[in-house]
Amino acid sequence: MTQTLRLKIATKPWEFEQINKLNYETFVEEIPQHRPDTNRTLVDKFHKENTYVICTDKDKLLGMLAVRNKRPFSLDEKLSNLDSYLPNNRSVCEIRLLAVRKNCRHTLLFRDLIAKTVKHCRRQGHDIAVISGTLRQKKLYEHLGFVPFGPVVGTPEASFQPMYLTIEAYEKSIRHVIKPKLPCSNRKKLLLLPGPVEIALGDLVDPLGQG
Repeated sequence: MTQTLRLKIATKPWEFEQINKLNYETFVEEIPQHRPDTNRTLVDKFHKENTYVICTDKDKLLGMLAVRNKRPFSLDEKLSNLDSYLPNNRSVCEIRLLAVRKNCRHTLLFRDLIAKTVKHCRRQGHDIAVISGTLRQKKLYEHLGFVPFGPVVGTPEASFQPMYLTIEAYEKSIRHVIKPKLPCSNRKKLLLLPGPVEIALGDLVDPLGQG
């Protein structure tokens, strides 16, 4: 079965509907960070200020994350004096709500979402991003250049490590990306917008937004 994947900024109503559903599945049912709801939908409190970087397969959302540059950040509320942990003279944004469907977690979809996000952030003039990374994926974050700092935040059931990613660390990390063990499905291709050229998932070019 041949499928076509697209990395893009979310703009369509159905994309936001699935973002809210994946948000619920990840941060209520899998990581118990919020209370259950009968609608199985979770609208982020910063939803109107978020820019969502997503990966879709036709009309299905496979992965997402949110970018926001307005202070206070979510991490400001969890960790006092956030700026004291960060390098000086940087333009900071925050990455949140990183979620990938389980059948795609052994692919490079995570890396490609970060690559698309780095490209977006650079265009917005940001050179560092902070994130509360789940402890379950701490090594994966570090593999992509994220630097842990400060104490663990959250609850015992939903613990997160504050981290930051600089442009320099990201550029260094992508030279050593490990190929995935499993494909997202039998055959998948990635359509990098804009343009009609299809490329294999995990072989995404231009991760730094230099073209």
